[in-house]
This record gives sequence, C-alpha cells and structure tokens, in this order.
Amino acid sequence: MTALSLLLVALGGALGSVVRAIFGWWIPVGRLPWATLAVNVAGSFLIGWLMVKVAPLGERALQGQSFAVVGFCGGFTTFSAFSWQTFEQIQKGNWLAAAANVLLSVSLCLFATWLGWRLAR
Repeated sequence: MTALSLLLVALGGALGSVVRAIFGWWIPVGRLPWATLAVNVAGSFLIGWLMVKVAPLGERALQGQSFAVVGFCGGFTTFSAFSWQTFEQIQKGNWLAAAANVLLSVSLCLFATWLGWRLAR
C-alpha cells in the first residue's frame, strides 16, 4: 500500500463519516435505529455496486477503490465490508464459511459490546 493510497483511504473515510452523520441528523430516531439501518443498507448496496464497477478495471483503479470502497464505504459503514465478505463466500459456494461469518460476527460483536459496557461500569 502506498502513501497515496492511505491518503485516499483517509479522505474517503472522512467523507463517508460526514455523510453518515448527515443521515443520522436527517432520519429521526424511533423504536429502531432507522438511520443506522439506512446507512448499513445503502453502504452494502454501494459496496456491491462499486466492486463490480471498479474491481474489473485492474491496477489503475486501485486508487479509486482505496478512496471509494475502503475509505468512503468504510467510513460510512463497516457493515458494508462485512456484507461484501460474506457475499464473496456465498459466491464461492462456501455457505458454511458465510454462515459462520454471520453468526460469529453478530454474536462476538454483541458480546464484545456487552463486555466493554460491563467493564466500563
């Protein structure tokens, strides 16, 4: 990874974080975290679209991928990376790995959230 790629990741991440904050400001809080759900769905759609449009362009597109996929989508929502990686396993026919990723990610992250909350109290 080059210094330019890291700079592009940082710029994309900053922009994605700002857009995420705008979603949170625009979408009212309700019984469900609608803004977070909207961001996760939009980010998952965007990373799927970008991986088809940007990835085939080869070496030349790595800078665009650093900015858009790793940076923007990563700053906007980390759920998009989780969704893409799970989808890749499904595409490869690795259904068990995909299911394990979903189950482990959700259960371990919920446990880690609880543990962090518990230790901080």
